[in-house]
Amino acid sequence: MAKDTVLTAEEVIEQASKYLSGSDLEFIRRAYQFAEKAHSEQYRKSGEPYIIHPIQVAGILVNLEMDPETVAGGFLHDVVEDTDITLEEIEEAFNTEVSMLVDGVTKLGKIKYKSKEEQQAENHRKMFVAMAKDIRVILIKLADRLHNMRTLKHLPAEKQRRISNETLEIFAPLAHRLGISTIKWELEDTALRYLNPQQYYRIVHLMKQKRNEREHYIEEVIDEIRSQLKDVNIDADLHGRPKHLYSIYRKMVIQNKQFNEIYDLLAVRITVNSIKDCYAVLGIIHTCWKPMPGRFKDYIAMPKPNLYQSLHTTVIGPKGDPLEVQIRTHEMHEIAEYGIAAHWAYKEGKPVSTERSFEEKLTWFREILDWQSETHDAEEFMESLKVDLFSDMVYVFTPKGDVIELPSGSVPIDFAYRIHTEVGNQTIGAKVNGKMEPLDYELKTGDIIEVMTSKHSYGPSKDWINLAQTSQAKNKIRQFFKKQRKDENITKGKELVDKEIRNFNIQPKEVYTSDNLKRVAEKFNFTNDEDMFAAVGYQGITAAQIATRLTEKIRKQKQKEQNLEQTLADVSTTEIKTSPKPSKKDSGVRVEGVDNLLVRLSKCCNPVPGDDIIGYITKGRGVSVHRTDCLNVQTEEAQTRLLPVEWETSATDSKQYHVDLEIWGYDRRGLLNEVLQAVNETKTNITAVSGKSDRNKMATIHITILIQNTSHLRKIVERIKQIQEVYTVRRVMQ
Repeated sequence: MAKDTVLTAEEVIEQASKYLSGSDLEFIRRAYQFAEKAHSEQYRKSGEPYIIHPIQVAGILVNLEMDPETVAGGFLHDVVEDTDITLEEIEEAFNTEVSMLVDGVTKLGKIKYKSKEEQQAENHRKMFVAMAKDIRVILIKLADRLHNMRTLKHLPAEKQRRISNETLEIFAPLAHRLGISTIKWELEDTALRYLNPQQYYRIVHLMKQKRNEREHYIEEVIDEIRSQLKDVNIDADLHGRPKHLYSIYRKMVIQNKQFNEIYDLLAVRITVNSIKDCYAVLGIIHTCWKPMPGRFKDYIAMPKPNLYQSLHTTVIGPKGDPLEVQIRTHEMHEIAEYGIAAHWAYKEGKPVSTERSFEEKLTWFREILDWQSETHDAEEFMESLKVDLFSDMVYVFTPKGDVIELPSGSVPIDFAYRIHTEVGNQTIGAKVNGKMEPLDYELKTGDIIEVMTSKHSYGPSKDWINLAQTSQAKNKIRQFFKKQRKDENITKGKELVDKEIRNFNIQPKEVYTSDNLKRVAEKFNFTNDEDMFAAVGYQGITAAQIATRLTEKIRKQKQKEQNLEQTLADVSTTEIKTSPKPSKKDSGVRVEGVDNLLVRLSKCCNPVPGDDIIGYITKGRGVSVHRTDCLNVQTEEAQTRLLPVEWETSATDSKQYHVDLEIWGYDRRGLLNEVLQAVNETKTNITAVSGKSDRNKMATIHITILIQNTSHLRKIVERIKQIQEVYTVRRVMQ
């Protein structure tokens, strides 16, 4: 599917008909109809109907030839997040599988977080855990992100940069790790366009300058190779391989190269029928042109962990320019383009992913579940995930010749725990290329590692946590100490938490209630408080984090009491100077347990008897009374200065209160007069009136009236709403 093409639902279903059966097509058609109804009143930032987005996501998945459940998930992926539809309704309408896939890509929208960063990290954590259970979750998410990147121009510049950064940090590396290059390259190129438009368009311009010359050169090379292959009866498809903008940018910036120094701008891809033909073609290429030293890579004998296989070589071409050649079979090419998606493609009635060998190749993905269960901070989880999955990799060998992939910077400890937990726990040393090396030796690609173990080993040292680079190794080491020394860690952890609590001038026994301990343990994903204290003991979480959570309610209460005491002192001084009589009677509001306190009604929300109210302790001006829904008392800072207040029953009949009303309706002759007459009929005083009309003949009238309570107000509002051509009447805040 071309990136600028906007498909209709029928076009997506027609494309799906090339590989799905009739019943499967009806299944995905129902998913589309369900999504269309759910999103019927919604629109995107571009102004287009929202349903266009799920259709394009499903189109990308159909292009990958995904199974019916995944395509249905593409149509439905935003339904739970953006509408009132629940997962239970999706499961009832379709099946558990579709419901699970939709849940995996649904953000955690109803939970409050301290920051956007924490919320985003928790969303990613949820997605990765779901992905570890079913890899199709990330295929839907990648398709979703790809279409969002294609339509990024409709968002503000700041959002464009933030989303592009996230794409480069998380989604493009993930597409690479899964081998889906067809999505990876587009994500990277589009992100570069918004993050560094100057470099992006400069590279585009440089590539266009000599495009005709390069294309002519590649055609000559292809003709020569085709002639050579014909002589030895090898059937092959030959194509010039387009170079992607982001890879050129990385080489220019990171490797500090000029545009003309990048070797693989000129590249040819050759696809053949068998592995034997791959090596035969390689021999012919090296016979025709001289290979460049150090530029040959055999990913057929040693496939990448993302299942990629191919032969890469760079030769000095016919005009003396470096020429990159990739040689692979047709099956390898499908894997190179679609990666893991090729294994989930819907072929012969069931996904290929049921093959055991395929599942074994993705064991690294299953380890995500282990990592997240040991990491209680979502942002820490994401940082460790970036290190383990998305950093540059090194490829080392076991003594038997098996290839092990590790993040760049890994040490023998990481290698040992990647082999097996017990190998790691019993490690006493390591040989690298036959020579003893320290455990902090930085591994390099091609190293052969032999781990020295002993059954009499006392286990890992705590220093290893700092030496290890991978989350897997760090967590296995922590697990060892957690199991071996749980009682000791509980005691040590509790002592550390006690100390932190006393730093707040609070005694531990004040916060060690069963409910409080249970609440905090659950907050950090612990089963009980013993596990929580043990985690502090083995440094799985800091004592400060636990103490802060345990004491937050008491600290807030103490702060509120201090603020109240200070304010009462300030108010008392003020009242001696300014008000011989208690002014609380004028307001009609009483502060619980306090007499002779300056109390005034806030003008921002004009509370009246019958409204739910709260008191706000001001600095030197007594207590201002607000409606509980007033935005001025919703801030975090305001929450520490609130105190309960209530209306005095005797005040509701004797005092009048200002209320601002906004009336909206059709601007016809006499509308304002009818509104004023309606208010007068209720024997209500009007203190201010203003109004305006827009070019669509819609009138907005603002009036300020004096009322006794909310019942009085309701009568006035109901009377105004009876006026013809009046559409809404609402109470407004200043």
